[in-house]
Amino acid sequence: MSIKGNAFVFGKNIDTDQIYPGRYLELFEPADVAKHAMEGVNSEFTKQVQAGDVIVAATNFGCGSSREHAAITIKHSGVSVVVAESFARIFYRNCINLGVPLLVCPRVSEKVTEGDSVEVNLMTGEVKNLTQGVTLQGEALSAHAMAIIAAGGVKPMFKAKYGQ
Repeated sequence: MSIKGNAFVFGKNIDTDQIYPGRYLELFEPADVAKHAMEGVNSEFTKQVQAGDVIVAATNFGCGSSREHAAITIKHSGVSVVVAESFARIFYRNCINLGVPLLVCPRVSEKVTEGDSVEVNLMTGEVKNLTQGVTLQGEALSAHAMAIIAAGGVKPMFKAKYGQ
């Protein structure tokens, strides 16, 4: 599964309040939640992001609270994949469970600049910066994680398998 898009680059320790500020927790419709994606670190993000774009970050992306709103806002903002040098464990699991593709890739924040065209292969872990002609090797997702993402998340996967 290969994904292409333009990069939005963020630094270290981007926490869930920066991804989705806590003051909007009363919102629950995905379209409403998505209007505040990355607002805590880039107030123009939702005006700039296009369907298929890629978030690239340094270490510890998604640290902070365990709320699922952070993964939901990314999923519904148009972002196709998040690539970071490392993720907070709970955020990583929330993303997989909700069907949000993500990939761990060492040194990616050093090799991708805002606006670069990036291609990410979730099955091989390969990350290509098409603008700069650089290829990096990330950690491919497991077959189980890929099945969850392909289904759109854990709930849709179980519904398809067991009904309801």
